[in-house]
Amino acid sequence: MRDFSFSRWARTAALIAAVGFAAPAFAQTTPGSGAAGSTTQSTPVSPPAAPEPQVIPAPDLGRSTGDASTAQQVDLASRPAITISGSAQWDEGFTKIMAAFADIRGAMGKAGLQPGGKPLTVFTETDDDGFKFQAMIPLTGAPAAGQALSGNAKLGETPAGKAMKFEHRSAYDDIDSTYEAITAYLDEKGIEAKPTFVEEYLSEPKTSDDTALQVDIYVFTK
Repeated sequence: MRDFSFSRWARTAALIAAVGFAAPAFAQTTPGSGAAGSTTQSTPVSPPAAPEPQVIPAPDLGRSTGDASTAQQVDLASRPAITISGSAQWDEGFTKIMAAFADIRGAMGKAGLQPGGKPLTVFTETDDDGFKFQAMIPLTGAPAAGQALSGNAKLGETPAGKAMKFEHRSAYDDIDSTYEAITAYLDEKGIEAKPTFVEEYLSEPKTSDDTALQVDIYVFTK
């Protein structure tokens, strides 16, 4: 689930911290008894040496280099776009998003409109079960007043404002790990995020396990 209330990821981080810092419990030995009227004293057992401190790498942010410096602060301007709203369960999200893009392209073709940028998904609401979204394809310019669009397509605008930009360069099936890294990065830097975030697809794979996928993720900040 991608939710910048950080509920699931915060619980995961807390669990990792609890496991990582839990003190090991060592069994205690008691002196043994020898023959009647005599006692033997056991040899003191030294506790095992403390483990070496674990080195935790910097947040990966979806890149094999694990370089947190790939995060960028940007100021996005709105652009005219054709949009379709939808909702999905998490396990069907990729299929529904790609289907919405196909519907938008169909509506644009019928209206004679040209794309002016890469497709976007704006996530407007998330919970444990699924999410609501707006699929968008920017236009080269504002269409003529009263431009008719087919199906559920509507004229809209891409989100605007200050945001942090992150990169995901792997399969869509693995994108949650990038969101977890983003959450850790924002928490470390003390950056407060708004609930709206955007995925911009620099490439569009046919399957969710295509590792050639390139996605830029924009998290709007307060």
